[in-house]
Amino acid sequence: MIAQTLTTSFKVQILTATHDFTASTGDTFKMALYLSTASIGADTTVYTATGEITGTGYVAGGIALTSVTPTSTGTTAFTSFSDATFTGVVDSDIAGALIYNSSKSNKTVAVLDFGGMKISTVAVPLVITFPTASATTAIIRFP
Repeated sequence: MIAQTLTTSFKVQILTATHDFTASTGDTFKMALYLSTASIGADTTVYTATGEITGTGYVAGGIALTSVTPTSTGTTAFTSFSDATFTGVVDSDIAGALIYNSSKSNKTVAVLDFGGMKISTVAVPLVITFPTASATTAIIRFP
């Protein structure tokens, strides 16, 4: 089961200043893609290859993301990532993703549930569109 959430370990690590989301000078965050049979959620603490997709055009561990420097509006702090493109992926069961910090021992940040399987039977770009970085829509928000 894939359960969309910020991971519990990430919430604790924010309080210990583990992650740096600053664009261009911060940590390297990655996104890996998962099958519908994967079991990732709030209790996933580090990147795992278990349940990760395999196949033409996909490299284990996924791709690096481009961070948007954190900021705030009112009392809400937030950050996001630029849209991410997996090129030439062929897989018939892409159901979710895991965002993790490869600069910090692959510690997890968030789990994304794509709301069903995304099917690609030919090598095409798979674009993950992140919501606008704002106090009400950013992928990572602290109201």
